[in-house]
Amino acid sequence: MLPASLLCLSCGSSSSPSTHTSGIPYRAFLSNNVSAGTASAGIYIVNAQTDVRYIGTPISAGNTPGMMAVTPNRAQTVVFSGSNTQGADNQFSMINNATESNAAHVALPGYTESFVISLDSSTAYVAVPNAPEVNQSQGAIEIISVVAGSLVNVVEIPSVHYLSLSNGGNRLLAFTDVPASLGGGCDSTPASLFVVTPSEVGIENCPAIPIPGFDQPLQAYFSSDDSTAYVVNCGVECGGNQASVQTLDMTTSPPTPGPSTVVCGPGGAPPCIGTANVPAATEALVVGSTMYLAGTPYANGVPSQPCTGEVTAATTCGLLTILDLGTMTVTSSPIVVTDGYHNRIAMGANGQLFIGSRTCTEIIPPQPPPQGAETRGCLSIYNTLSTAVGSVPASGVVIPPANGDVTGLQSVATRIVVYVVQGGSLSIYDTTVDSLEYNPNNPNHPGQIFGLVGNFFDVKTVDF
Repeated sequence: MLPASLLCLSCGSSSSPSTHTSGIPYRAFLSNNVSAGTASAGIYIVNAQTDVRYIGTPISAGNTPGMMAVTPNRAQTVVFSGSNTQGADNQFSMINNATESNAAHVALPGYTESFVISLDSSTAYVAVPNAPEVNQSQGAIEIISVVAGSLVNVVEIPSVHYLSLSNGGNRLLAFTDVPASLGGGCDSTPASLFVVTPSEVGIENCPAIPIPGFDQPLQAYFSSDDSTAYVVNCGVECGGNQASVQTLDMTTSPPTPGPSTVVCGPGGAPPCIGTANVPAATEALVVGSTMYLAGTPYANGVPSQPCTGEVTAATTCGLLTILDLGTMTVTSSPIVVTDGYHNRIAMGANGQLFIGSRTCTEIIPPQPPPQGAETRGCLSIYNTLSTAVGSVPASGVVIPPANGDVTGLQSVATRIVVYVVQGGSLSIYDTTVDSLEYNPNNPNHPGQIFGLVGNFFDVKTVDF
């Protein structure tokens, strides 16, 4: 099982160092969204083997570069620049990874939080929930040629917010914030999940098929043969009724949602279909047949989960739930993590799961901090192993003493570190101890890179 919106951390061939302008064989791109003093907005390059910043000029990528994604062939990196304000540039840039330059860019009609790239690296699908449309309420999927750097088509879906692409790239699932109906003579069934067949866009008048029966869906993960999609329903946290994971049979026409209960094969044998309820879910990661789901339980419109088992001044927390997709059953008691809206998750080396959120409960100590003062932000690290890692016991959680929203997570292949962008800064975590890495290039500041100044948002490795 592989999440549709995540790229394999170690797949793809590495580019030859001689083809890179910087000459760095294994690079990480880091988006900086402010210009101040000597720091300028753009894409910074870091040596992902030595944790040293490249001193060359940052790559231009709009006024406020933020979210990034690397194409499957590793040839390009797409970057969105936009602040969700009226004066934002909403620029979608295509960075040539070999020349380390902005090869082309397209102006989007609004802000996006979700885009996916086709398996052949030629096309980007971008969800723009507030894109103005003539025949219906605002919202559309903008289809962009990554090679040509141009808009090639539009699929109108009201308030479309998130996208997931099947492993084979032949089905695109689109999720809306509220159940909506299509205009222009298309199927008027209100739904919050739509199925798009990319090969039919531009040929069929109504390429989006509404699939009702989901509860505030946000994302989906596909079985290896793409026969089943596992849809993450946000439920209460997003204004719905019940968080869950619900199957969608992709072999029928139209695709069929699984029932409200779990149904298995003869004698209860997997694979099972249906709906598995969970306490909360806004972000998920699939490893093999295991799905890790993070979210914050809500009751009466406010966070309601106590921080049971943690010594903290925070009064509410989030939960991590582990689900077996084969049997559609929760395999352990939910694990307490930091709260907030969880939208970042990544598996690091040594089985360490990094979970990030935004707008969490922060504990900021007075300055200078007294001895033993708590510092707490939006990052949690869960030890998925059955053995201890450093001071973290098996199935234990550590909350690093750092403040701020987590906006970028990147495990570095072939190494034991994870790059984390939190509160606008890049930190490097050693997964053997789940704390900041000792960097000999900056020995007085563990987990930091010397001379790296800016307000950073996202980080991606581009060579492995």
